[in-house]
Amino acid sequence: MTAQSAAAAARATVYGYPRQGRNRELKKAIEGYWKGRVDADALRRTAADLRRSNWQQLADAGIHDVPSGDFSYYDHVLDTSVMVGAVPARHRAAVDADALAGYFAMARGTQDVAPLEMTKWFDTNYHYLVPELGPDTVFAADSAKQVAELKEALALGLTARPVLLGPVTYLLLAKPAPGVAADFEPLTLLDRLLPVYAEVLADLRAAGADWVQLDEPALVEDRTPAELNAATRAYRDLGGATDRPKLLVASYFGRLGDALPVLAKAPIEGLALDFTESGAANLENLAAVGGLTGKRLVAGVVNGRNIWINDFEKSLATLGTLLGLAGQVDVSASCSLLHVPLDATAETDIEPEIARWLAFARQKSTEVATLARALTEGTGAITAELAANRAALASRADSALTRDPAVRARTAAVTDADGRRSQPYAQRTTAQRAHLKLPLLPTTTIGSFPQTTELRTARADLRKGLIDTAGYEERIEEEIRDVLSFQEKTGIDVLVHGEPERNDMVQYFAEQLTGYVATRHGWVQSYGTRYVRPPVLAGDISRPEPMTVRWTSYAQSLTDRPVKGMLTGPVTMLAWSFVRDDQPLGDTARQVALALRDEVNDLEAAGTSVIQVDEPALRETLPLRATDHADYLAWATESFRLTTAGVRPKTQIHTHMCYAEFGDIVQAIDDLDADVISLEAARSHMQVAGELAAHGYPREAGPGVYDIHSPRIPSAEEATALLRKGLEAIPAERLWVNPDCGLKTRGWPETRASLENLVTAAREIRTQLAAEGS
Repeated sequence: MTAQSAAAAARATVYGYPRQGRNRELKKAIEGYWKGRVDADALRRTAADLRRSNWQQLADAGIHDVPSGDFSYYDHVLDTSVMVGAVPARHRAAVDADALAGYFAMARGTQDVAPLEMTKWFDTNYHYLVPELGPDTVFAADSAKQVAELKEALALGLTARPVLLGPVTYLLLAKPAPGVAADFEPLTLLDRLLPVYAEVLADLRAAGADWVQLDEPALVEDRTPAELNAATRAYRDLGGATDRPKLLVASYFGRLGDALPVLAKAPIEGLALDFTESGAANLENLAAVGGLTGKRLVAGVVNGRNIWINDFEKSLATLGTLLGLAGQVDVSASCSLLHVPLDATAETDIEPEIARWLAFARQKSTEVATLARALTEGTGAITAELAANRAALASRADSALTRDPAVRARTAAVTDADGRRSQPYAQRTTAQRAHLKLPLLPTTTIGSFPQTTELRTARADLRKGLIDTAGYEERIEEEIRDVLSFQEKTGIDVLVHGEPERNDMVQYFAEQLTGYVATRHGWVQSYGTRYVRPPVLAGDISRPEPMTVRWTSYAQSLTDRPVKGMLTGPVTMLAWSFVRDDQPLGDTARQVALALRDEVNDLEAAGTSVIQVDEPALRETLPLRATDHADYLAWATESFRLTTAGVRPKTQIHTHMCYAEFGDIVQAIDDLDADVISLEAARSHMQVAGELAAHGYPREAGPGVYDIHSPRIPSAEEATALLRKGLEAIPAERLWVNPDCGLKTRGWPETRASLENLVTAAREIRTQLAAEGS
């Protein structure tokens, strides 16, 4: 028996699990409900079946405490808003009339009511619905979902731990509601919110909860003294309540820093820390505060955000050190497994050598259980597992699949000059305007058009051999002709080919670059029912041949208007992949940038005058601590310029970003040296336009006037009002008119109507400006 097992056996647990099911059953059921093909009861049955399946998978893997309450129809932050009664006034009637339909109205909006704003969950590609709060917000407890799901798990004979978003993080993620002063701080509502949390905790205790987990990931960010004081008050009050379960406060995505002593001293029974992201810092800080005497420490030693197998010996060394720093040490993944695919064994097409390096959610659960067993029984209990783990790690370290000498030589030869345009923007813009001859307030879209059932069927038929390549390409050409024709008739100024050939903005390129591995079933939730399959970046990157030139050139051959070439930028190619962890991210980014540079240069040589390199993940990937920003932004902006700097002055470079808080990186946006940037702005009511103006951003910008993440069709009057607001910050000669993001997930009827209204709005403002100038 080890010292750990002599005191208390180490327990294995996880904080959350993928929601969608092996075949994305949840997505299909929800979208069927939206379309009226699935009724509410059938949707609820599907959800209950998936929860039961998830819990059983975890139990079979050896997980002792399964999470409950982490399952969501759309988003767990939205679930928290419902739990505390923070339903916006404009949605209250819908929620009261039909709770489920009202829930989805908050997430997606209706034709008459706008949804909640959406943005990225910390530095991940998961999107959450931003709570809207104000000084008049009245909270009220509604624990029905959390209690019901706990009872489901307990009825299966499992030990379940409800998982709630913590009150401090919830308020820090919130924004002032529409009509509330912009300087209102939601954290001032903490004392009003805590009794509601206390009531939910009491309800869960009454329902059978021994422990409840409160997630506080916001505390791994830089926090002010006032915010740390709020955390102190929150856990003093909740910990001091008498009618409550034991409390486990969980942090992840980084080091706790100044928040660690706050939580270590709080009257709570347990603390969960991430020992994969800045793990050494958390270990050092934990020792500095004297550990967690008499308390439970849940150690996140298995990376919950990436898909590489765990290094058992390294994790056991960390766990061994932690044994002396807490009364009880348990083992977990570093964060919810929501951020990785479900099961690596489903990937039967991956090179076997690479497949042995991979661990998805099911495999990570087994890793957690294996480490817990070793911590309790000693390493002799896992001799076979340790041997297999060493062999797999050695296979990856020595594999020729991960290294290409030619790629490394080219990357090493990069100079500062390779990342600079031949002329400054002030000179380039004159050449571009003369060449493109665009009107004031030029209209465009972000790139993709609706991916219809026919397009998806054509791709599936090609994979199955039901049609040949020629037949598939004829279908793509037909779609491009239709998309170009619609844009010309609508009056859009800079066209796109619609990207009908692309399954995903990262996967499409990854499948054509060496070093990447694509999955067949590796779905991960991005938002709501939107799932992506992040490719695996396993080795050095190069581009064997052009990837987009054919389709862009074909589209350009159909029109006299400029057609944008569309690429995904190097930072986003990394952020939306499972990136290799055996070299610095900056080195990998330069490899991707050089591959994309070849594509940019080939597009220009083929006659493309406008090229958009999307970087929606630039802000998302920003480290959570300010001390880490400079190094990241240096290589991130360098890799973008390395991608784009080789073109002539008259070639206009665009970039695009969406659904993130941009105020923190306006200087970095400037440093990209793109000629035009388009950004999400519709849900945030043109906030980013003001941020650009406050910075003195000197280039052209298109803050979006059409929220594409909602099915509602914005009227021409709405778009006009947003444009007028944009013009308060950005001069007309530098303002573009466009949607927030690509249109892939929208249907054609709403797309047509929304873009027609967008063009109408641009024309109306042009007319007004012309009249004012005459």
